[in-house]
Amino acid sequence: MTYETRLDDALNRLHDEGRYRTFIDIERRRGHFPHAVWTRPDGTERPITVWCGNDYLGMGQNPVVLEAMHEAIDATGAGSGGTRNISGTTVYHKRLEAELADLHGKEAALLFTSAYIANDATLSTLPKLFPGLIIYSDALNHASMIEGVRRNGGAKRIFRHNDVAHLRELLAADDPAAPKLIAFESVYSMDGDFGPIEEICDLADEFGALTYIDEVHAVGMYGPRGGGVTERDRLAHRIDIINGTLAKAYGVMGGYIAASEKMCDAVRSYAPGFIFTTSLTPSVAAGAAASVRFLKSASELREQHQTQAKILKMRLKGLGLPLIDHGSHIVPVIVGNPVHTKSISDMLLEDHGIYVQPINFPTVPRGTERLRFTPSPVHGPKEIDALVHAMDELWSHCALNRAELAG
Repeated sequence: MTYETRLDDALNRLHDEGRYRTFIDIERRRGHFPHAVWTRPDGTERPITVWCGNDYLGMGQNPVVLEAMHEAIDATGAGSGGTRNISGTTVYHKRLEAELADLHGKEAALLFTSAYIANDATLSTLPKLFPGLIIYSDALNHASMIEGVRRNGGAKRIFRHNDVAHLRELLAADDPAAPKLIAFESVYSMDGDFGPIEEICDLADEFGALTYIDEVHAVGMYGPRGGGVTERDRLAHRIDIINGTLAKAYGVMGGYIAASEKMCDAVRSYAPGFIFTTSLTPSVAAGAAASVRFLKSASELREQHQTQAKILKMRLKGLGLPLIDHGSHIVPVIVGNPVHTKSISDMLLEDHGIYVQPINFPTVPRGTERLRFTPSPVHGPKEIDALVHAMDELWSHCALNRAELAG
């Protein structure tokens, strides 16, 4: 069998299962979010409304952010010029890290090129800092956390999703003297449910464990200043390491951890994913810092975001669609079949100008394939009406049972 044949087999398996992923070529238009232009494979264009973007608050078009980026690129040029250790640390990086440390009430923060890399690099490095470390990881943690835990070569325990009793059993079964870390998320992006932060912190105190939380789908959107669910619930001081992103609510790109000065210094000094990577461009760092600073005092934007999510959920529930609602801003509609999910996504795009990406295995378990909508303050009544009417029509067209899998 040739290499080409093996590649064909691998790709054909995805096609046969209805799980082959395609890129949708879009051009976002500043000042018109969430509207964009889709370029079809034949080169023709169609206006669309983006309903699956992670620019949750529309900060990717905020004048404050754009002005900061323009100023930085005019002052410094395009790239950073190197890794953070070799010529790639600028005043823009230091200012951003200071903003992030302040956001979470921590002594320090450390920038990475993405939150994926921040999770992977940090979690894979911690056993070097704490020999014999056991990591207790929620079963539904993000792929970046799973990869970091897998690669670190240390001991790991997987506890059932949000099951504090199971976590307690695992902690109690291990050597009390062994260093321990509990890794979990504040908002799980596929179902939109919240982690039991306070209960996990209580267990960490009881068993002498460190705590590591991924706030990627919460920073900027929850808490008085956008510090995430840990800030909203006044628990940030009980978390040892907070992971966040600059690519979702903050509308730019990059990731980070916020922790003690010593923790950040140790990760900075030992993590290959930090040491050997070119740093973020100064313009990106400047834009992210401006976005973080702006959202610290933009509670009305967070309120609008939650309001739009509640309205969309209410409208979709009114149609009897199988919607999962855990009270977060994420709106998953379960289809339960990869072919049907892709079909509805395709028809929404081509026939209605509505873009929502199908979510299939392995991102979610088989049988729970879904369309995940991410409403924002820039999705108004007109956009919501169009989406609701299209979903009503297509659900009937595809002969799918309503509310069969609602959670």
